[in-house]
Formats: sequence, structure tokens, C-alpha cells
Amino acid sequence: MKKIIATIVFGLGALGMQSAGFAADSAKATYKATTKQADIDYKVAKAKCDEQKGNDKDVCLKEAKAAHTTAVSNAKAARKTTDARKDAAADKNDANYAAAKEKCDALKGDAKDSCINTARTQYKQ
Repeated sequence: MKKIIATIVFGLGALGMQSAGFAADSAKATYKATTKQADIDYKVAKAKCDEQKGNDKDVCLKEAKAAHTTAVSNAKAARKTTDARKDAAADKNDANYAAAKEKCDALKGDAKDSCINTARTQYKQ
């Protein structure tokens, strides 16, 4: 039973870690899929615990609940990390665009317009 739970926790943890590089929408989808899988795995583990009796059953249920909680917590942590990275990237992009635009203010006429268009293209504004 412990091997099954450890495998479930490891697998769900790996799923959570994969979302670190994706956009927020992908992170949300991964989070939902991971928590849904954690719920399914918990129900399966809980059903297997029903076959046991006494303290063994109690221990089995606690281990299943711990595995579920760990999987959900890992998914939450991965999602928050992804959102934080996305926000940081957006902030950096905005700051770099503002700096580039400020450099363009030193120019005049067509050169200034071209500079601003280049900055918009480069920083996707």
C-alpha cells in the first residue's frame, strides 16, 4: 500500500512540476487535472483500505489522505510558481518597453516613429 501511495505522490508531484514553464491558462488546466487525478487516486486508495480491519485500516486511510493532501499541495505550489513567473515576466517586459520608449523620445520625426514601432514590436505592446 505504501508503494502505491508513494508512486501516486511522486507521479502527481512530477505533473505539478511540469507546469512551471507554461502560461497561466496551462497552469490552471494542469492544476485542475492534477487535483482531479488526486481525487480519483484517493477514492481508489480508500476503497482498498476498506478491505482491511482495525488499526491497519486506520493507518491505510491516513496514508491515503496524506498522499491526497500532498498531491493537491504540490499542484497548488506549482500553479502559484507559474503565475508568479508569468507576472514577473510581464513586469520586466513592461519596464523594458518603457525604457525603450524613453530612448525614442530623444529622437524626432520619422526616426522617433520608427523607434517607437520597433519597441512596440520587440516588447509586444
